[in-house]
Amino acid sequence: MNQRSRLNLLVVQILIFSLMMALFGRLFYLQVAAGPKYRDAALNIQSRDVVSPANRGLIVDSSGVPLALNKVGLAITVDRIALDKQPDKGVAVLQRLSKLLKLHYVDVYRNTRLCGELPKGQKAGCWTGSRYQPIPITKSADPDIALQIVERSDQYPGIDAQPIAIRNYPGIVGVNAAHILGYVGPLTDTDLAQGNGKKYFRSESIGKSGLEIKYDSYLRGVPGIRTLIVDRKEAITAQGQNTAAIPGDHLVTSLDVRLQAAAENALADAVMRGRASGYTSDSGAAVVMDITNGQILAIASYPTYDPNAFEAGLTVQQASDLFSERKSVPALSRALQGLYAPASTFKAVSVIAAVAAGYNLNASYNCPAQVQIGNRAFQNFESKSQGTMNMKTAIAVSCDTIWYQIAYDQWLHDGGLNPKSKPNDYFFKAAQSFNITQKVGIDVPSESSSRLADRAYKLSWFNQNKDFYCNYKTRAPASQQTAFLVLLAHENCLDGYKIRAGDAVNFAIGQGDTVVTPLKLTQMYAAIGNGGTIWQMLVGKAIVKTDGTVVKTMTPVKLGALKASPATLDFLHGALRQVVISGTAAGAFAGFPIEVSGKTGTAEVFGKNLNGSAKDNTSWFASYAPSNKPRYAVVMMVSQGGFGASTSAVGVRKIYETLFGVKGNKIVPGAALFPDGKPPTKLPKISPATKPKVAP
Repeated sequence: MNQRSRLNLLVVQILIFSLMMALFGRLFYLQVAAGPKYRDAALNIQSRDVVSPANRGLIVDSSGVPLALNKVGLAITVDRIALDKQPDKGVAVLQRLSKLLKLHYVDVYRNTRLCGELPKGQKAGCWTGSRYQPIPITKSADPDIALQIVERSDQYPGIDAQPIAIRNYPGIVGVNAAHILGYVGPLTDTDLAQGNGKKYFRSESIGKSGLEIKYDSYLRGVPGIRTLIVDRKEAITAQGQNTAAIPGDHLVTSLDVRLQAAAENALADAVMRGRASGYTSDSGAAVVMDITNGQILAIASYPTYDPNAFEAGLTVQQASDLFSERKSVPALSRALQGLYAPASTFKAVSVIAAVAAGYNLNASYNCPAQVQIGNRAFQNFESKSQGTMNMKTAIAVSCDTIWYQIAYDQWLHDGGLNPKSKPNDYFFKAAQSFNITQKVGIDVPSESSSRLADRAYKLSWFNQNKDFYCNYKTRAPASQQTAFLVLLAHENCLDGYKIRAGDAVNFAIGQGDTVVTPLKLTQMYAAIGNGGTIWQMLVGKAIVKTDGTVVKTMTPVKLGALKASPATLDFLHGALRQVVISGTAAGAFAGFPIEVSGKTGTAEVFGKNLNGSAKDNTSWFASYAPSNKPRYAVVMMVSQGGFGASTSAVGVRKIYETLFGVKGNKIVPGAALFPDGKPPTKLPKISPATKPKVAP
């Protein structure tokens, strides 16, 4: 062998030795250095977690009366491991079970399949948990049927009956509160994807709306986990560690169950009263707030729904009805999400604007039947001339034409269609000081933002709609190609960003493009009543454990202050009291023994109903009481309810009757909800076993 051959052999030997060393090094790393990591991974592949949901925390009112709790249901469950051992994989058993429970076999079959076992598009109702835990078919079984299943275990192998916790909204004293409380439901893929760092388990139920979802991380607790070790054939070979479930904490709210029931009943009664008067009266909202701290004492929305239906499972028809326009969309919370023109309730804002513009509130003003603005005559309510009056009387009788003239004059002073570089915009600035475009900050999801039709809004609207109006003849349907609408579109194309005279005068009386939620109007009148402080609204007061330990306290914060002098607010207090004494709300509050201050509103609505009829006016009444020492703000709105005085004002009176213990025109001793004149501040003791006493 020559020298070259020896060299080649040496190179090959070195190469082989290097490869062997690399191989041994890799084996050492996998088996020794990284051994624990891969052993854990292998163990995880062979482990299955069985989740036992924790008892969900209660939601209670300010006195500890439960609004949401857990009740025991009787569940019929299926053991997939036992069924899969049957020759036919449990088909015959499920067929017998379906017949006994009077359910469709296809539904029972789907309920017992893991979501990954079903074809795409057929996963509705699939089981999101593990095959190693009991799968509930129904949570409200008849005890006699459950007994048959237990006694005939030979006919129903793998089928069992066991108690199970069911989320329940007891409706004490008739309370519904569905839009505030919300409901719970099974975890979905969307929930998992939007977990935001939360650790969820597929078989859990979580909050889906309202307070249930807002405080879900506290209410849900920590589920118990039982880990099973299985082989390749999915047979259980051993049990891993077990962790016990930790019950959820409780949510104490500022709601009062008696006042909540009164608000719901008064609202429903107002809606019916509107219908009896010939109006459509399709929906409404009522809000009661403690004006000294922003706590919500009651919120009602009409129409509503039964939150317990979600635990039982909605039918296709029930789900459709929730969002049906013919049923006025019960799923929509009018208090939080509804947007309506505030009408004459907005004149409180205009008073502040008039003072800023230099008008004397003690002077007299003419209230004619109409005011000519350009080529259009703007009418007073019912086209009546009411003569000369002071500003306090103008608020009391709700004169419109005084405000038309003031708003028009200020529009001209600001330059009209060609505004100054820095217009005064007294009306816009007065409204902005109420933080109208900011949400009230309530701890219930899906609150809508109110809209203020100022210059910024007008420009934004123009930029979004210019293309449509400039191409109106090709974009609009033939039914909207009337001469007036074509001309209006042409004007909007040219200068739709400008505040026109009509915009200015409508703004002053709460008409036009300005819309507010009932929550926002309540916050506005609360600020007037308390001397100018704008409070954040909150429903939750505290998170507490069963033993009374306070986990978290929710404290409302000050969001701003009105830009109005004490003298202006004093004038408003007197004017709003006059509305109830001798003005538009005098009839509704005749003889009422508690001093109430407020303002009626009747807002015109553009458009048609599904049946082709023109939409009726929105009915408002915004108020606070007692007038001499304000503590509560109460607002009611009835969509298409007609006049504010005859519909909503009467409903607000009924709420005050419950709040202050009034029957007829007399205060009943000891009947007031809060004998010391203010809601409770001390947190109640909470015990799931306690049956709270509720006053009638």
